[in-house]
Amino acid sequence: MLIRLDLQHFKCFTSLNLPLRPLTLLSGANASGKSSVLQALVLLHQTMYEHEWSSHLMLNGAAIRLGTVADVVDQVHGRRTCEIALLDGDEARFQWGFTGEPDDMSMAVTQAYVDGIDGLDVDEFKSPQPSLPLDLPVSEPLHYLLPHRQPPPSGVESLTDCLRGLTYLTAERLGPRETYPLEDPQHTSVVGPRGEHTVSVLYSRRDEHVLDGLTIADVPPTLLRQVEARMNRFFPGCELVVEKVARTNAVTLGIRTSRSTEFHRPIHTGFGLTQVLPIVVAALSADKAGLLLIENPEVHLHPAGQAAMGEFLAEVAVAGVQVILETHSDHVLNGIRRAVKKEILTPDDAALHFFRLQQDDEQEGAVLVESPILDRDGNVDMWPEGFFDQFDKDMNYFAGWS
Repeated sequence: MLIRLDLQHFKCFTSLNLPLRPLTLLSGANASGKSSVLQALVLLHQTMYEHEWSSHLMLNGAAIRLGTVADVVDQVHGRRTCEIALLDGDEARFQWGFTGEPDDMSMAVTQAYVDGIDGLDVDEFKSPQPSLPLDLPVSEPLHYLLPHRQPPPSGVESLTDCLRGLTYLTAERLGPRETYPLEDPQHTSVVGPRGEHTVSVLYSRRDEHVLDGLTIADVPPTLLRQVEARMNRFFPGCELVVEKVARTNAVTLGIRTSRSTEFHRPIHTGFGLTQVLPIVVAALSADKAGLLLIENPEVHLHPAGQAAMGEFLAEVAVAGVQVILETHSDHVLNGIRRAVKKEILTPDDAALHFFRLQQDDEQEGAVLVESPILDRDGNVDMWPEGFFDQFDKDMNYFAGWS
């Protein structure tokens, strides 16, 4: 599990040290840096997955397209360089430095540093041009983002597996389709950033067992049946059927919400079903110690469904899949709070981070991160200005109190 993400001169952040927990909620105003946190992790994933031996950080690929170095680096302080660092649960630190010209569409690796792993010689895996003073002798250059040794040290291997197998779901998820491409499961094992591989994964892995902590009792522990049971909690009566189209690499998805009707094409069901399905499939198909990043899980969901989503993601985190979500929904937050009060999730296993831009003259545009804390009853210890407080403001207005 990752316990901290550090960024230097990455996008809007001059410097950020962000604690992570099994479940981490990112909130705040638009354009305050929440998505940038997810994007930093996705860039590492994208480079390791698509270009394992690359000496560059790939800014544009199948998972994410961020443009050029000028779009990624804090131009005021970073100019041409930025850094990303991760701290894992064993307090092993992985740190990378990157550089490039403003118009470049990738960034050269100038530093790759690993520390805190037993049996790993730090000098063996450093590059010759560290961007931060490390007070350590320099050895041979690296030509990939993580040290590669046979067998690799366990800490390196676990982080590699975590980042390569990361699942990232954007807010712009694929809508209903007549048919869905059937992909080779050896190549496509996750649902994809827009959920475009969801139905393929559901079909190919339909008989695989989900994690023990995520099985609903009295339902077969297979992926298809457990996904159906979970969808039923969001959309009562929901049933799914996934079928291969003969002599094609395509599958169809049938949905119904009542046994008194036939299965319908997705286009004839509520739009929210096809927006929630990728999240449920991604969560239930994840491996233990996997990493799940989700933007706006509340999209197209009724408030009660949004609260149920928060509680569901808390269960996913407890089962061993680390979840980092970005949300504007107080209902999702309240679902997490309910999970804490129900003792599904402990307060220490949840992190809440609120991002806002500084408005004072000296630091205008700088990002401030405040981190409210939950207690065992799901209460929040502080409510910064703008932290899910719009309902209260509106009610005060209607009551004539403000």
